[in-house]
Amino acid sequence: MRKLWRFTGGIKLKGFNKPSNTSSIHQIPIPEKLILPLRQHIGEATEPLISIGQRVFKGELLASSTSFISAPVHASSSGTIVDIGKYSIPHQSGISETCIVIETDGLDEWDSNITANIHPEKLSRENLHTIVKSAGIVGLGGAAFPSAAKLKPTRKINSLIINGVECEPYISCDDALMQSRPDEIIRGVILLQRMLEPNECIIAIEDNKPKAIDSLRTALEKLANAGVLDTTNISVIPIPTIFPAGSEKQLVKVLTGKEIPQHGLPYEVGVVCLNVGTTSAIYDAVYHGQPLISRVVTVTGSEVNQPDNYNVLLGTPVVNLLNAAGSIGFSKYKLIMGGPMMGMNLPNSDVPVVKATNCILVEKAEQEKGTKVMPCIRCGTCTTVCPMKLLPQQLYWHAKSKNLEKLDHFNLSDCIECGCCAVVCPSKIPLVHYFRYAKSEKKEHEIKLKIADQSRIRSLVRESRLEKSKREQEERKAKRKAERKKKKASIPKKDKAIEGQSTSVPEKIEDKGVKTKKVAKIAKG
Repeated sequence: MRKLWRFTGGIKLKGFNKPSNTSSIHQIPIPEKLILPLRQHIGEATEPLISIGQRVFKGELLASSTSFISAPVHASSSGTIVDIGKYSIPHQSGISETCIVIETDGLDEWDSNITANIHPEKLSRENLHTIVKSAGIVGLGGAAFPSAAKLKPTRKINSLIINGVECEPYISCDDALMQSRPDEIIRGVILLQRMLEPNECIIAIEDNKPKAIDSLRTALEKLANAGVLDTTNISVIPIPTIFPAGSEKQLVKVLTGKEIPQHGLPYEVGVVCLNVGTTSAIYDAVYHGQPLISRVVTVTGSEVNQPDNYNVLLGTPVVNLLNAAGSIGFSKYKLIMGGPMMGMNLPNSDVPVVKATNCILVEKAEQEKGTKVMPCIRCGTCTTVCPMKLLPQQLYWHAKSKNLEKLDHFNLSDCIECGCCAVVCPSKIPLVHYFRYAKSEKKEHEIKLKIADQSRIRSLVRESRLEKSKREQEERKAKRKAERKKKKASIPKKDKAIEGQSTSVPEKIEDKGVKTKKVAKIAKG
């Protein structure tokens, strides 16, 4: 039996995922319009490669970027490009970003260039990496970090971790995927092994998901018996159900005992961690040539009639998904993308499903009312449950007073906004709200400082330029003066004699005039 470690803090939460926790994954109808943001990932936004009025096919490349940290965008279905403009995206601020809008034709015709690989087992590591990058695959656990960048580590990888841990309440999309597509996930793991060549591969699942554990172990055994793979370095490991065990740093700690350094990444301790959904998407890209154009989304909550998991085309408006799940009158309710702990409130139901959308939670808006916030009693319970070893109480005071220097001192940037501190707070202080606000204030302050530094640098450059111009002008003036002096000193002596004669003429004329006056005076006398 594999040894497991315990990360600091964390709490046990009620699952609330039984209504949607089934092996079935339903397909919703193709929407009339697909809204595809150019940035559905961490990193640089993509640039459109198509134009308005152009007909596109399912899986066709619509936008891409040359940046290493980026992921291309593909058409989720066939249709016509009707707009490239600003639309609301899934963000609690209601911010708008550039999106490509497709008016679907209902035919769902695939791009003719998309074909299956006949011998995927013969592809080189470079070929596999190119396919993953071209398919636009990102982390489907919610982080949306481009997978191709993760699969190019700069050091030897000891452990490949496939994350099947859904520790947040209500979410069950990964559980359903592991139950319904275990063979595809295992084959995706084999591809990742060939790319990274790790010493071991661990598929981590919470111990409250016995069906998913059995499903993957059965698939692993079946493929091993068929001679498809060697199971000696692949294992399915159940881990304790403690929130937030699914967070990357905490999961690495539980499985390997290694601590990822502050501001560091898992590869620095020889680990690469990928979500089970991401692994399944890599299988689709390599075996079938299909880019990432859909994902499994959990639709659940107290106001959903048919909570379940749905395979949704990227770009589908959330309202279509809610209608499919039988949620009526949802405009009066609170919509959350993600779970109740780390999810974000959606501004409206018209925003599209994107690569990071793993759950749509519908709750009554009135649930937040009536909760009276009391003053902090300094009990320290928030510190006990913090999985990042922070001091939430101190962060709260400094966030409230906008003391940005102190927030840096207490490592606000390390906060993963898991919400454990807010759950256990006896005063019901919405601590995560303060931390998010402080982070945005800090970011805005840093932007202002950057602008001020740029202005200062421009001013210094201008002063330096003016000073240099003045110095050069004085040097040119001194040079011209020296040249005139030198020229004057080089005049020949002959010229000087002539110059002397010219100066004596007036004197002789003057003398002659004096003598003439004297003669005239004598004659008169």
